[in-house]
Amino acid sequence: MNERLAERYSRHMRLAEIGQHGQERLTTARVLVVGLGGLGSPVAMYLAASGVGHIVLSDYDVVELSNLQRQIVHRSEDVGRNKVESARDTLLALNPEIEVTPMHWALDDDLDEQVAAATVVVDATDNFESRFALNAACWRNATPLVSGAAIRMEGQIAVFDPRDPDSPCYRCLYSDDGRAEGEPCALVGVLAPLLGIIGSVQAAETIKLIAGFGTSLAGRLIALDATEMEWRELRLGKDPACPVCGPGEVLSSDRA
Repeated sequence: MNERLAERYSRHMRLAEIGQHGQERLTTARVLVVGLGGLGSPVAMYLAASGVGHIVLSDYDVVELSNLQRQIVHRSEDVGRNKVESARDTLLALNPEIEVTPMHWALDDDLDEQVAAATVVVDATDNFESRFALNAACWRNATPLVSGAAIRMEGQIAVFDPRDPDSPCYRCLYSDDGRAEGEPCALVGVLAPLLGIIGSVQAAETIKLIAGFGTSLAGRLIALDATEMEWRELRLGKDPACPVCGPGEVLSSDRA
């Protein structure tokens, strides 16, 4: 690590939990961030600032004026641009030492390729179809998945790690029969800073997984009620009948 990078990341390297070795692991890591909205914005910005060496951004939407209330990686002049292009410019302005790959299309045939190449996958999507597809791909390729969600005044974060035999997967929590689908924030709203809180925790969990310190949220889900500013923790168990990670698993080939 050269002198310029050592100065840039000095506050990380002074932490016993990270140090030079952990920072070097960050600089050689590749993270796939799916969704560059309210959650993906703070996730991507903190990962870039922290020195994650290669960030792959996946989102097929364009920036709209109503996004700017919460999607802080975009600017007013970015309205109408592809979100991944807008985000790439922001991340490289924040840290030109990293590599950013924008993918402005849905991950279909290349989903498994991108998941397999990633050190960690961050799910910052807003629909269950994509979440199920990412979860199945992460299990097929033994790639840790950091999942977040937020709506109205409530948010949640969990880690699903196929390398851990005791870790449940996302499908252990939710059925894919369509009944789990919630209302979009376009209809019910969402508190802007809530997304920053949840996204920041996702970034922290991602950094922990890469640098190899602390205890991840695998097997746990933490939920925030921003109205009362109260956190709850739920212990998660594997579903023995889960078609993705159960004993008789049949891994889905659904795509994000």
